[in-house]
Amino acid sequence: MADPNARPPGGAPGSAPPGGIQGLLADALRETTDLARKEIALFRTEMSNNLRSLFLGLGMIVGAAVFAVVALLVLTDALVKWLATVVHSEALAALIVGLAFLVVAVGLALWGRSTMSLSTLAPTRTTRQVRQDARVLSERVSG
Repeated sequence: MADPNARPPGGAPGSAPPGGIQGLLADALRETTDLARKEIALFRTEMSNNLRSLFLGLGMIVGAAVFAVVALLVLTDALVKWLATVVHSEALAALIVGLAFLVVAVGLALWGRSTMSLSTLAPTRTTRQVRQDARVLSERVSG
């Protein structure tokens, strides 16, 4: 009595005879499916590792930002205290430092606003390329 789980020579269980086109097609399909599964598993693993690295990097940047803000506050306080020894008034020193920081903040805000205007956000190169492509297509269609 033959073993029902036995593989035909050179083929997988339930495949066509080893030399037939159907057998070759079945093998190619099975191997393609296996390859696709392995590629998807590799993609998932790689994306998981990349996301972990991304979140770790974002955490480090947030931590650096917290330390930078604290350092800025400490340095500002030190600047006010040093200036107070020069002008002999802590209130006047704080006012001078505060106004200097305000001028810098307003300058950065105005620069940022001009950078983010709608005219600078418009995709000018893409628009120009689409117009050029449309012109070339209309020339080919009409000529």
